[in-house]
Amino acid sequence: MLKVDTLNQAYGGSHILRGLSFEVKTGEVTTLLGRNGVGKTTLLKSLMGLVKTKSGSITFDGKDITHLPPHERVKAGIGFVPQGREIFPRLTVEENLLMGLATKPGSTPIPQRIFDMFPVLKQMMHRRGGDLSGGQQQQLAIGRALAMGPKLLILDEPTEGIQPSIIKDIERAIRMLAETGEMAILLVEQYYDFAESLADQYLLMERGEFIMRGRGETMPQDGVREALAV
Repeated sequence: MLKVDTLNQAYGGSHILRGLSFEVKTGEVTTLLGRNGVGKTTLLKSLMGLVKTKSGSITFDGKDITHLPPHERVKAGIGFVPQGREIFPRLTVEENLLMGLATKPGSTPIPQRIFDMFPVLKQMMHRRGGDLSGGQQQQLAIGRALAMGPKLLILDEPTEGIQPSIIKDIERAIRMLAETGEMAILLVEQYYDFAESLADQYLLMERGEFIMRGRGETMPQDGVREALAV
């Protein structure tokens, strides 16, 4: 679904991403691990068109999107859940979810499966987003990205600052979405246990490069936890 080939990114004189190549396949969760400052967020901004690519190519669903603006990438079928959630605090839960339908006809309803995965959103439809707990806001951010029926769902550190019970809910939702075979999922994480529990394949980044990659089931023997801690 997503293919990145020899992607390079630089800010000023700093070379941030160094020749990254990888694929994200439909029906799988690809986890991208790395500590703060290694280039994970810059990579996601490149994928979403929020920063211009210095060199290399990004292909999505068989089409070159390297130079497409962000809104065209969303229309093509990329859903993005940013770090820190970035919901609209003054809008209600319902209005936030409707924002996820911006690329659809005006009469398109909010998909029922969002409420099946996160029942609390149904109960709080008329509450303002800013009044929700951090975990509930994360569920809302995921729901908003799912509303448009993405072919690729990108999640940037969805466990950050979230209580353990809701982390389990989010874990179940991500696994269920992957198993439908409807979408590819790119999960960016620092929390090793969460990443390992979901990974079909993994990528470990350090200083703008991938230093390890492999299948999710080999993460323990590959020493990914130890490499992430160094």
